Amino acid sequence: MKLEGSCHCGTVNLTVESPHPYPYMLCYCSICRKTAGTGGYAINLGAKADTLSVEGEDTVRTFHAILHDEGDKESPGERAFCSKCGTALWAFDERWRDLIHPHASAIDTDLPTPPERTHIMLASKASWVEPDIREEDKAFDVYPDESIADWHRRLGLEQS
Repeated sequence: MKLEGSCHCGTVNLTVESPHPYPYMLCYCSICRKTAGTGGYAINLGAKADTLSVEGEDTVRTFHAILHDEGDKESPGERAFCSKCGTALWAFDERWRDLIHPHASAIDTDLPTPPERTHIMLASKASWVEPDIREEDKAFDVYPDESIADWHRRLGLEQS
């Protein structure tokens, strides 16, 4: 599925192909909720890194979060954002060069509604957050037992 997205101020526009476009995984880790979260969590999608096309790339900045639970080391994962308005755009990690994870909040394309959701990193959630975990949802204190691709495959939701 072709995804189109932008930052809030419109300086950055992006397109990317995603075989895994369902916005189903809600991450409550401190990095996601502080840099891209709206309800105390952020939602990342799965896409093919080699299909990313960006207009306004000179405005995109990146940073590597500090992993406080790992001795304050710098994360190998890179988070991209618009330097004019601060919109979180995508996450990328050299260890998985073929993947890029656009933030669902930056995507303008209508996304499909997930039949179930996966809540991750609940042990890191802010005290004020009350997750809406439904009967069909899965919940994990840390990482889930399946990848974005595995979740889409299990439910027969992969896109071409």
